Amino acid sequence: MLEHGYIQIYTGDGKGKTTASLGLALRAIGHGWKVLLIQFAKGDQPNYYGEILSSSKLMPNLEVHQFGLDRVVYSHNVSMEDYKEAKKGWELAKEAIRSKEYQMIILDEINICADMGMIKISEIKETLINKPGNLEVVLTGRRAHPELISLAHLVTEMCPRKHYFNEGVMARQGIEY
Repeated sequence: MLEHGYIQIYTGDGKGKTTASLGLALRAIGHGWKVLLIQFAKGDQPNYYGEILSSSKLMPNLEVHQFGLDRVVYSHNVSMEDYKEAKKGWELAKEAIRSKEYQMIILDEINICADMGMIKISEIKETLINKPGNLEVVLTGRRAHPELISLAHLVTEMCPRKHYFNEGVMARQGIEY
């Protein structure tokens, strides 16, 4: 099993951050790991996101929890309910990290929550610094905080070079969600 778990960040404005983390989950589960995926700012739509629909069918070692409302959160539409959902997700994340039950924990879109002040950077840092040594933790979302980037062992920035969104193509079922 894993001797040393690292902290990975997938950030940037390009497509593929959540997808990359799910690829890691698939690989880890193939080796018998137990993986927890906590999705921040993605909730109330259990039949919307393809990764949620397929996880119970294809990956029984993947546990998924969603915390968010039925919309995308931006700075112009963030509400107190969004803050409450982020806090609930963060409480579960801290408990799961301490539990030593998982070999990998993915905190999907936590960077957005941190960027908008929904979760304090200092709390995230403290939790990551004190995580079990053999736990792999993956953070995704745009605008990763510089202090989290400094703490991480691997940082990948997704950079869009060309995207069909610019041609007016909206998010497609099975591809973007």
